[in-house]
Amino acid sequence: MHPDPKFRWTDRDSIRAFMADAPFGMLFADTPAGPCVAHVPVVWLDEGRIGFHLSRGNRMAGHLDGARALFVANGPHGYVSPDWYGLDDQVPTWNYVAVELEGEVRVMAPDRLPALIDALSHHNEVRLAPKPVWTRDKMGEGLFDRMLGAITGYELTVADWRGTRKLGQNKAAPARLGAAQGLEAAGEHGIAALMRETLP
Repeated sequence: MHPDPKFRWTDRDSIRAFMADAPFGMLFADTPAGPCVAHVPVVWLDEGRIGFHLSRGNRMAGHLDGARALFVANGPHGYVSPDWYGLDDQVPTWNYVAVELEGEVRVMAPDRLPALIDALSHHNEVRLAPKPVWTRDKMGEGLFDRMLGAITGYELTVADWRGTRKLGQNKAAPARLGAAQGLEAAGEHGIAALMRETLP
C-alpha cells in the first residue's frame, strides 16, 4: 500500500462497508507452481471473515486450505494531470482507493456451501431493486446441487487489514478541488466525488 501516512486507511468499519459496495477482487496465494491469482466475488461472513468460492478446476483451488492468502479490492481511481492543481512544478499521479486483506484460508465444509452461494447472490440481488430478487428456487430441480459439485467454498480469516485512500490529502484544498474538477470532466466521477467528500 502507499507508504505516505496521509493516505493510510485503517477504519475497519469503513473498509467493510467499502468491500460490501465493491465485493469483487483478486486473491493471491503461493502454489507449488508459483504465485497464483484468482478473480473472485466475496461476501462478509462476519466482522473478520470473508467467504468466496472457486471452480474445482482453478489451479489455485487445491492449494488454499491452510494457506496464507491476500485479497485485494480496488475502488474508484483515475489519472491526475498536474495542470489541474493550478500550481507550478507538479507531476502526474494516480489517485485511488484500495484494500488488502491478508489471512489464513480454510476450505468450507460442503454443507455450508449452499448458504455461501445464497449469501453472495442475495447481497448482489438486493442492490438491483426494484427488480425482484433472484433465488435458486427459480432453478430446475436438482440443478443447483449438481452445480455445487463443480466448486469449492473457502473462508479467509483476516489477520492484517491494509487500506489506502489516495485522494490528494498531501495538497492544499484549492489544488485538491482543481484535481477533482479535472477528474470529473474526464469522466472519473467516483474518485472525483470521494476527493470532494474529503476536502477540509
